[in-house]
Amino acid sequence: MAVYTHLGSERLAELIASYDVGELVSAKGIAEGISNSNWLIETTGRDGTGARYVLTMYERRIDVTDLPFFLGLLDHLAAEGCAVPATIHDRDGAACREVEGKAVALIEFLPGVSPSEPSPAQAHSAGRALARVHLAGTRYPHTRQNPLTAENSAGILARFSESRLAGIDPDLPATAARASDIARQMLGGLPESIIHSDLFPDNVLMLGDEVSGLIDFYFAANGAMAYDLAVTHAAWAFDPRGETIDAAVGRALVAGYESVRPLSAEERAALPLLAQAGCLRFVASRTEDWFDTPGDALVRRKDPMEFARRLEFYRDAGQGAFA
Repeated sequence: MAVYTHLGSERLAELIASYDVGELVSAKGIAEGISNSNWLIETTGRDGTGARYVLTMYERRIDVTDLPFFLGLLDHLAAEGCAVPATIHDRDGAACREVEGKAVALIEFLPGVSPSEPSPAQAHSAGRALARVHLAGTRYPHTRQNPLTAENSAGILARFSESRLAGIDPDLPATAARASDIARQMLGGLPESIIHSDLFPDNVLMLGDEVSGLIDFYFAANGAMAYDLAVTHAAWAFDPRGETIDAAVGRALVAGYESVRPLSAEERAALPLLAQAGCLRFVASRTEDWFDTPGDALVRRKDPMEFARRLEFYRDAGQGAFA
């Protein structure tokens, strides 16, 4: 499971006592995720009827100076009526604390299950929820530059030799060779907001076909809303290996989004390139993780080729990928 740091029961109980959430009953490591340690926390609750929370310790990739942006964003979106978990502030009003030299935050637990094979109805609901986040994000007063641009992704892949890339998969060097070209083609001037940047199905909680929660906003930044939709399309509309597209799921996702926020002609025309850039981002980050993840970490390395194949699909299909 994705727990890099292990906290004993006494340390956890001491930490939970810093919040007005009742006494600690249990803590269980959460398997999902690759960058942070996460626990499902159960307490007696403020009124003794029991309550659940998610405790996150920030381990990798996240600059702790960005935490006020991320946690403030959750509070802003929750106040705007979006389906996101609010942060639980401690008894001193702080949204995060420090434990063993690392930042931690306690987050509201939302019910629901992430879909493993999303249906068109679920994708439509996810598209609506993403559009609502984008509209609410235009009113968030803080900004964060996106560090996960196509140019950044190309730079990450350039760090690794062709032979090292081929050690992951013989076709990976060819994808890496196209990275700079994708970065050069990226367009500016598309409508922007705060974007999630990582809305995989496992970051969406659902009750039936309706979204009950969007989680894991730790890659959120200012960026083109159409790019965020394209990233979500790449994450939702393919089989896990990225070999087969489910066109009905992809169409439903875009239709759900446009039922709340219609795309401009410029945004729609840009979707194939934006999707390639989104896929490139995951090829780069997964390649970096492949080489940099500690060997004793209880987390599975993800195959960058799953998104290299998606990238090639968008490159070949163009607008047909969204038809």
